[in-house]
Amino acid sequence: MARVFITGLGFVTSIGNDAAAVARNLRDLRHGIELYPPFQKPECPCKVAGTIKEFRTDSPDPEDWSWPERYTIKREHIRSMAPNGLFAHCAFLQAVADARLEEKDVSNDDSGLYAASGGSPFLTHHHHERLLKVGVARCSPMGIVSSIVGTLNFNLVAAFRIRGASCGFSSACASSAHALGYAFDDISLGRQKRMFVVGAEDGNYDAIMPFAAMRTLSLQSDPALASRPFDTGRDGFVGTGGGTVLVLESEDEVARRGARPYCELAGWGQASDGYNVAISHPEGSGLRLATERALRSAGVAPGGVDYVNAHATSTPIGDISEARMLRAVFRDAGARPAISSTKALTGHGLSLAGAMETGFCALAFREAFLPGSAHITHLDPECDGLNIIRATVEGRPDVIVKNSSGFGGANVSLVLKKA
Repeated sequence: MARVFITGLGFVTSIGNDAAAVARNLRDLRHGIELYPPFQKPECPCKVAGTIKEFRTDSPDPEDWSWPERYTIKREHIRSMAPNGLFAHCAFLQAVADARLEEKDVSNDDSGLYAASGGSPFLTHHHHERLLKVGVARCSPMGIVSSIVGTLNFNLVAAFRIRGASCGFSSACASSAHALGYAFDDISLGRQKRMFVVGAEDGNYDAIMPFAAMRTLSLQSDPALASRPFDTGRDGFVGTGGGTVLVLESEDEVARRGARPYCELAGWGQASDGYNVAISHPEGSGLRLATERALRSAGVAPGGVDYVNAHATSTPIGDISEARMLRAVFRDAGARPAISSTKALTGHGLSLAGAMETGFCALAFREAFLPGSAHITHLDPECDGLNIIRATVEGRPDVIVKNSSGFGGANVSLVLKKA
């Protein structure tokens, strides 16, 4: 079994559009949540979002979009993208540069790409409405590939000439964590030498507001109070978008290129709740099993874990479920990892979350700090006994666990080790 390392990162997020800015804001606990203009209507119960700065993608015509001048994207590529594809494309360019990959390292039979996105409800609605109003002859030939769930991997595989394995993952908020797990398998089993793992979401009105019908979004209008995992006053999550790309490579490739890894992806586990289509199991049974499997896969005892980047989205039910699971897994003497949810700073990236937050964990290894769980005023009593850190802790961790959960009770746990 080949060892697997993270060697490159790219970010377009609400707390920064490159690794340096993201690391700085994580360390300083500076959030990226704002009053979101499209939500400022009487009929919109939710007012805030984790906004993406420097990009403008509110038109259904990509010709009208704008993005930072440092990125050059061909017109033939941009015309078939969704907003999430633009974010991911820019993050991909960052990750390739960060890993110091040459073009031949990106496009070859041994380099693949796994992606996760909910597609683009924004463009799906636009193209379907146009079909009904003006007829199919006046619809864009790029309507399908720019909007459906696979749009992210379609566009990235074509733009960067990926020739290895490629696939899109769809398990809601566990999607990009699943992509990381299966990319780990492909490399450790020798099927691929390198995998690009991508998570991205539009993060606009159409992608976020439907969750208000489920009563899962925060109704707070103060950006500093809206996303507060583990706090007794939490009332739902804050939606966000953006894109994150991670470069995973085998130990042999790391040695051949003389690459400097952020960390090792040492193992993973998954399990299902078998409980409810939308609500986590009250005791977090599926996530507990996934975490125990991940630790076993990585050869790590609970007492060896320094930090858990929790899935905790700031929903009343979900946070309690995860807190109970964490207490059960880390019940032995000496097992007291620091715990935080970085969604307090970014908002919840849906299928992007697993990749984005794994990227945050990789930065924690490189920059030697653990980000605190922001915005907690009154810790939920269900968290008693857990080491939930409210401020940044300086120091380089040895082992990190990253948890993700999605609709239908899909649960993924990833174990990262210091390289």
